[in-house]
Formats: sequence, structure tokens, C-alpha cells
Amino acid sequence: MKRYIPVFGLALAVIIIDQLVKLWVAHNMQLGEEIPIFDGWFKLHYTLNEGMAFGATFGGSYGKLLLTTFRIIAMGVIAYYLVHIVKKGMPRGLQLCVALILGGAVGNLIDSVFYGVWLNNAPLHAPMPWLYGQVVDMFYIDIWEGYVPEWMPLIGGDYMALWPIFNVADAAIFVGVAAILLFQKRFFKEDIHNQEQQQAAEQEQKA
Repeated sequence: MKRYIPVFGLALAVIIIDQLVKLWVAHNMQLGEEIPIFDGWFKLHYTLNEGMAFGATFGGSYGKLLLTTFRIIAMGVIAYYLVHIVKKGMPRGLQLCVALILGGAVGNLIDSVFYGVWLNNAPLHAPMPWLYGQVVDMFYIDIWEGYVPEWMPLIGGDYMALWPIFNVADAAIFVGVAAILLFQKRFFKEDIHNQEQQQAAEQEQKA
């Protein structure tokens, strides 16, 4: 049982920090308000996101319901996978990365399920407040924002920011996924070794 405490403890820490920051922003800032942090390039900017991480959207009322349902299923799958890799004794680094992803997934799921009621922030077109809450985003890295030149395909003429507004949950998911991709050879060394041995055995049989 003790081996599960660090990883699920990390996931719980991400959830608690994420929710504390979101609730502080929601209760102490006006929607659209900005607070400069570091020379203006890093700000707190209170905004709401109907859709996915980093401000991406998932069209329509039923799209939001599907997204919330998907998040619930994904949370269960990630939690099951985390238990599996801990039980299997996979590298601790991989376990912590998956814990970050789980914590981030649960953090944004709480917004979607409850914030339409707790914060009354469900969109006007939402058929009900439950499951239609909007995710609270606040961290804004102001690298560049403005109008994209007309000659750019697809996005030409649009006003956009180079870096999306995100929250603690988004950051945890991003760090977890990025670290897995970066260190996948180390995390899955045994699997890669077994696969290489199997391929070598198959080549010998063909020879």
C-alpha cells in the first residue's frame, strides 16, 4: 500500500493546488481582469474555457457533454493504468508523470462537472448547470499577440495570442506527457529490450 502513496499523493496535490488557484481567481478577480506578475510578460488573466485544455473548444452543447463524459472515462483509465504500472514496478519517473496527468485530468473534470453550479459559470446555451461548467484558466505568458497577416493560410486575419491561457491542471498534464515523450526510452527500457529480442528471434527463424 505504501508504494501507492507518493504517486496518488502527487495527483491529489495537483488537484488541491489547481482548485485553490481557480477558486481564488474566481472569487477575487473579474472576468477578463489581468494582474501583471513578471514585467508584464507573465500575467494572471481570468478567463473561462468551455472546451479542452489550453483554450481549445469542442463544438456545441452536446459536444461539451461528450467532452465531460470523455474526461470521466479518461480519468478512470488513467487511474487504472497508474495502479497497473505501480504494481508492475515500472520506473518511478513514469509513475510520477502519469500521476501528474491524472491530477490534471481530475482538476479540469471538477470544473466541468461542478463549476456550472458552484460558480454559476455554465454557458447561457447549456441545457443544465451540472456537467456544463466552464474551466477556469488564468496563467498567461504574453510572448506575442496581434493580428495574423492575411497571407497566412487558415488563420490569416485572425486576432490571436502566441501562447494560450492555461491553469495548473493543464500545466501538470503538459509536463507529464512531455516528460514521458522525452524519457520514453528510459521509462520503457525493459519493453524495448524485450521487443528487440523478439525481433532478433524472428529474424533468426526466417534465416
